[in-house]
Amino acid sequence: MNPPALHIHTIDNNNASNGKDVVLLHGWGVNSAVFHPLQTALSEYRVHYVDLPGFGDSEANENDIKAWATALAQALPENAIWLGWSLGGLVATQIAISHPQSVKALITVASSPCFMAQEQPEWPGIDPKVLSQFHQQLNINLAKTVERFLAIQAMGSDSAKKDMLTIKRLVLAKPLPSQAVLDQGLAMLRDVDLRPELHKITQPWLRIWGRCDSLVPKKIINLLPQATSIKDVIHNKASHAPFISHPNAFLNELLPWIKKYTD
Repeated sequence: MNPPALHIHTIDNNNASNGKDVVLLHGWGVNSAVFHPLQTALSEYRVHYVDLPGFGDSEANENDIKAWATALAQALPENAIWLGWSLGGLVATQIAISHPQSVKALITVASSPCFMAQEQPEWPGIDPKVLSQFHQQLNINLAKTVERFLAIQAMGSDSAKKDMLTIKRLVLAKPLPSQAVLDQGLAMLRDVDLRPELHKITQPWLRIWGRCDSLVPKKIINLLPQATSIKDVIHNKASHAPFISHPNAFLNELLPWIKKYTD
């Protein structure tokens, strides 16, 4: 039986040579169209805009995050730079751990190796009640729940209303995921904990944060591994989607870092 089909939209304006592949993985409830604002800035690279399993135009994959990682690693070029936002960052981190040959360098945006808050040992994250509420609301109104989640992602930025309209317009250009797929994504955010395996990541790693992010507290930075190959960037006025709310500041940090590993 063939594995579920992934939708990968590749843009290669300049016939980029080997070593110039960039893979973008989106977050929960959305699809690869959310990265449209980055297209012009990344035009010198071969960029792969991926719809995660069950999102956008990709078929659902009912297996766990390791199976997702394997499917993505097999479908995309090796030795690429992987950028993952939110849930996509969790998936990209799993790929860096379990398929290191695929990841030349890792970029995580507003993402955590463990999204849920933990008591022992203390770990800042999402209150379990928040994900529980999302799960319950999925059964009542799927579209409204996704819209609410998108609104939270724009909170805290200095242009929240405009950000929300931009995200909605891009995301709604593709089909909404099914309730089962959204539940699967929430379960990953709730259950996956990659902290014990982070020491396996030896690739260069850029971690981008929003100081106003209510889903991924910046306090986790001091609890994560530190190394000369790791760089943390905090956007002071941004929330959970800095590439939407503060694209210029975001790109001013992102582009020079990518260039170091593609020249």
